[in-house]
Amino acid sequence: MPEIRPIEANELPDCLHVIRTSFGTVADMLKLTKERCPRHPAFMNLSLLEKRLAEGWQMFGLFENHTLIGYYSLSKGEDGAAALHNLSILPDCRESGYGRMLLEFCAAQAKAAGYEKITLEIIEENRPLKAWYLRQGYRHLKTLSLPACPFTIGFMEKDL
Repeated sequence: MPEIRPIEANELPDCLHVIRTSFGTVADMLKLTKERCPRHPAFMNLSLLEKRLAEGWQMFGLFENHTLIGYYSLSKGEDGAAALHNLSILPDCRESGYGRMLLEFCAAQAKAAGYEKITLEIIEENRPLKAWYLRQGYRHLKTLSLPACPFTIGFMEKDL
């Protein structure tokens, strides 16, 4: 049975692998490159994860047979919200309910920590992902286009 637990510092390289591999499919689909979109999670580096852990971001991993196959992190957002970051499932492990499992665990963790809602950002052009979050009870708030960004950012939230 899969296990979700907090990430330890020595597991950050494994987390980086899951994030980059998972978000790599999106980068490929949208033809994003490190040069065009260096801040996309497909191109994340280990020092950023280390910095976030040091800043107090909560990081959780989904393990199947002691192997990390999923990841997400939470940080303090605005207006009593927890900000969800980098929800990732390895491509070979998708369509197995793991993403929903991580979201449910995330909601329970955020509620226990006193948050009133969870917010997240997606690439608006990733229609299947947007539809998936809508099915999980998230609502779409707004979009933002930035001149230097090759896609539109979509903002979503869910009350806890």
